Amino acid sequence: MTTVKLPFVRSLRPSLSLRLMFIGLGMTGIFIVIAFFAPLFQAIGLLQDPTDLLNNLPLEAPSLSHWFGTNVRGYDVFSRTLFGTQAALQVVILATSLSVFIGVPLGMISGYLGGKVDKILLFIMDTIYTLPGLLLSITLAFILGRGILNVAIAVSIAYIPQYYRLVRNHTTSVKTELFIEAARAMGASPNRVLSHYLFANVIQSVPVLFTLNAADAILVLGGLGFLGLGLPQEIAEWGHDLKEALADLSTGIWWTTLFPGLALTTMVVGLSFIGEGLGEIINPRSRQKKS
Repeated sequence: MTTVKLPFVRSLRPSLSLRLMFIGLGMTGIFIVIAFFAPLFQAIGLLQDPTDLLNNLPLEAPSLSHWFGTNVRGYDVFSRTLFGTQAALQVVILATSLSVFIGVPLGMISGYLGGKVDKILLFIMDTIYTLPGLLLSITLAFILGRGILNVAIAVSIAYIPQYYRLVRNHTTSVKTELFIEAARAMGASPNRVLSHYLFANVIQSVPVLFTLNAADAILVLGGLGFLGLGLPQEIAEWGHDLKEALADLSTGIWWTTLFPGLALTTMVVGLSFIGEGLGEIINPRSRQKKS
């Protein structure tokens, strides 16, 4: 008996990148659920307050009372790890949103208008882009001080040139297309051309950059917290907890670094998986090249 092979069946199978994207969505979704329900669990007594000192019981090993143990200050590691998800998501959402809302319009205006406006904006963005992102964030965080909004601003500045360059290059190529020329010939204003015709065509690659920057922002936040430039001490944050737990490794105390570090790494990997899958969806040619 002969079997008929359908050529399109193989193409319906999700590629590795798409499978990783679904895994990443699941991983990230878990963190979102944790961030949303952590205060509720604390309110009904199922979760310890991350700022409560537990009767001066530092460095208690994981047990039924404290699933992830306690750190050197006597804080419950399980509670601080879960509440650290809130801080990470808040900073990531603010930082990436700020960079998108600033970088995308500037890129569209610069690419569409050209001339002196384009040269001035390009010079400013290229200057920022040449600076190491982490060093720039450290400097700005030191100037602005601690706090979720201040840290988000410090992190976002390094990402604005990336969105600007991406959108500017797309706008420069798209603005010469016939449908743009036709819109202008019919009397469409620059604002209408930018919002109704250009935006939908140049925004397609932004979600990929958004997820990759979100993953990077978590690492930058962790680095700032490790250096003592992140959030206030009373706010649970993975980088700060890793800084305080660094000395514990030499004494065989593993739980104070394992769980915050594992949470940070897992969230970064999940967002990176999403970015990989989105890149394949937006650019199907990459899948054809891989296959």
